[in-house]
Amino acid sequence: MKRKAYIFYGGWDGHEPEKVSARFKKMLENEGFEVYREDTQDRLDDETFLRSMDLIIPLWTQGHMGDCRCFRLSDAIASGVGLAGCHGGMCDAFRWNIEYQFMTGSQWVVHPGDVWYHHLSDLDPKNMEEVKRDYPSPDGAFEREYEVHFKKGNSSPIIEGLEDFKVHTEQYYLHLDPCVNVLATTQVDTIGPHTPNGIVEMPVAYTKLWGEGRVFYTSMGHQDNIFDIPSVNEMVRRGFLWAARKQD
Repeated sequence: MKRKAYIFYGGWDGHEPEKVSARFKKMLENEGFEVYREDTQDRLDDETFLRSMDLIIPLWTQGHMGDCRCFRLSDAIASGVGLAGCHGGMCDAFRWNIEYQFMTGSQWVVHPGDVWYHHLSDLDPKNMEEVKRDYPSPDGAFEREYEVHFKKGNSSPIIEGLEDFKVHTEQYYLHLDPCVNVLATTQVDTIGPHTPNGIVEMPVAYTKLWGEGRVFYTSMGHQDNIFDIPSVNEMVRRGFLWAARKQD
């Protein structure tokens, strides 16, 4: 019997949710999954459907998820369904939903960047217009070149044999659940008011447990082309397979 995966995508278009979700669908189909890929959250009203999945992937930067929908998703993961995702599609999604943050293990708070610029909390067009007028930042201001290092001594099969890599993209500063199993990190030397705190080792990928379910996350994935990097693509592929419901 084929394993089943559910991908729901939407939210801010800047993270290319349609393209990334299509890539993930193809990746999972190549691994023998039957994949449901939808640009709505309507399936979150159907707990029977959610519990029938082996893996669920949210790709929905910001946006809103009602508490009852979150609780259905949370209970499905706790029952043994896997949860996995990337970048803002998973850990800058539904930022006002506290149980979702608890389950996923982190919340994006800032891009360190090479110059200090204030960060938006709300992608509502009116708010964005006001910020652009009063606190402008140029295109690409939050992207930088940095190195990603796989955690030495970590025995997870997700990162076994993978090579460290350099990347030019957004670097994530996360508020993090201290229980996560960190798989990869980057050095964050923030610019601006956080600078006096010094360099911080920030997770780029991790796993955690939620009841009987398993959770995988990576902050890679600002745009679809980041998955053309072999180490990133392979880490994500393995992470999805690891998180999917344990087979008997």
